[in-house]
Amino acid sequence: ERPLKDTIHVSKLLFFLFRKTSAGYNLTNLFVGSEGTLGIITEATLRLYGIPESTTVLVCSFPTIDSAVTSTVEMLQAGVPVARVEFLDDLSLEAANKYSHLSYPVLPTLFIELTGSPQSVEEQTEIVGSIVKDNGCSEFTWEEEPERRSKLWKARHDWWYAGLALKPGAKGYATDVCVPISKLPQVLLETKEELMSSPILAPIIGHVGDGNFHSMLLVSNDEELSIAKQLAINMARRALKVGGTCTGEHGIGRGKMTLLEEEYGPTGIQVMKNIKQSLDPNGIMNPGKIIHIQS
Repeated sequence: ERPLKDTIHVSKLLFFLFRKTSAGYNLTNLFVGSEGTLGIITEATLRLYGIPESTTVLVCSFPTIDSAVTSTVEMLQAGVPVARVEFLDDLSLEAANKYSHLSYPVLPTLFIELTGSPQSVEEQTEIVGSIVKDNGCSEFTWEEEPERRSKLWKARHDWWYAGLALKPGAKGYATDVCVPISKLPQVLLETKEELMSSPILAPIIGHVGDGNFHSMLLVSNDEELSIAKQLAINMARRALKVGGTCTGEHGIGRGKMTLLEEEYGPTGIQVMKNIKQSLDPNGIMNPGKIIHIQS
């Protein structure tokens, strides 16, 4: 590697062998979250974790979005150590069934992964089973065989391609938000209702264990794209209204710069501009993204 002139090397500051530190600023999150606007990551070191002794994936179908998401909230409140919990709305389940050759009811559904010792997984399954049934779960199945579990998660990971297959020839306009867990049922339901009342086909999935959900808005022409963009803005503002963020994973890029300004206000944006100008005074790192900088 040949560093640029005046390159700031921060490699030693970005990776630690120790478990925690309170020394200095959190440069790791600053650089990783900068979308390349503060620097370039040239090398990554991964931390590996052991494979759990026992793993089970539960598939729970619900009559409504509210009952599915409420079950998630109650699981977390009960202290169930859920490894991952994914929400798929009815459109996403329909798409997954067709694309990945599954046969689950076309209803709002949770995929819930539980890990640990065989005894703890059995106990967790009983607790989760009780919670989801109290919330009207109409079908409760579980997969323990690695092949079946892998098929389920592959179906979830293929969601984008499955969604595109719902409307052949269309393109997907992706967006995401993240809200406090307690507000997730309200925001997700309001978003679904608005999408259903629009002319846009838009399946929803979510990493609902942390309040993050995504929608793929399927568009075939400029008019539909314009509608999709406004729906995405409405979704973000709905999240901001309840104390959430305009994006949980996708980032700001160019598309959500105005929403970022709404989220942080003038003072917060100015702090970001000061950081950007300090670390990238020439404006060469992924210019035109996240914040507006006058050239």
